[in-house]
Amino acid sequence: MKNLVLVGMSGAGKSTLGVLLAKALGMGYVDTDILIQEHEGRLLQEIIDSDGIEKFLEIEEAMVSRLQVVNSIISTGGSVVYSEQAMNSLKQNGQIIYLHVPFEEINKRLTNISNRGIVIKEGNSLQDVYEERAPLYIKHSDITIDLANKDIEQCVSEIIEARKLELPREGRASL
Repeated sequence: MKNLVLVGMSGAGKSTLGVLLAKALGMGYVDTDILIQEHEGRLLQEIIDSDGIEKFLEIEEAMVSRLQVVNSIISTGGSVVYSEQAMNSLKQNGQIIYLHVPFEEINKRLTNISNRGIVIKEGNSLQDVYEERAPLYIKHSDITIDLANKDIEQCVSEIIEARKLELPREGRASL
C-alpha cells in the first residue's frame, strides 16, 4: 500500500494529523523531524544553530531519501520541499498531501519560532518563508487539503476521503 506523505508549513498540523490518520487507517507512522533528532542526538534547532541551515538541509535530504517504509503516514519537516531528491523519493511510494493553512493561522500557531527548528534564512521573516514554500508544496503535491477554519476531525475525514481518490500522478485534486 502507498504511503500518505503530509507536507506543509510548520504549524500546519502534520504531526498531529499524522498520528490520528495512522490510527484511523491502521497504518504505520513516521515523523521525519523525530527521525533526524534521534539520528543526530540533538534537537532540530540545535542542529541549525551549530551546523547551519545548509548542513541541516543536507541531513534532512539524506534521512528522507533513504527512508523505506510502506503503508505509513509520513509527516515531514516543513523544509523538505527544498530538496527535489527527497520529494522524488517520497513520491516513489507515496501520495503527497499538502496541508494548506493560511499564513495568518500559521502565524498565530507558531508562538515560539526561535527554537522550533524552522529553517529561516537570516533576514527573512516567517511570512517570507511561507511565500517561498507555498508554490513548492503545490508543485510537489498530488492533493491539496485546505485546513482553514476546520476542526481536527473534519481535517482527518477530508484526508481520508482524498486518499480514496487515488489519482494518477499527473492528476491534481483540491478539497
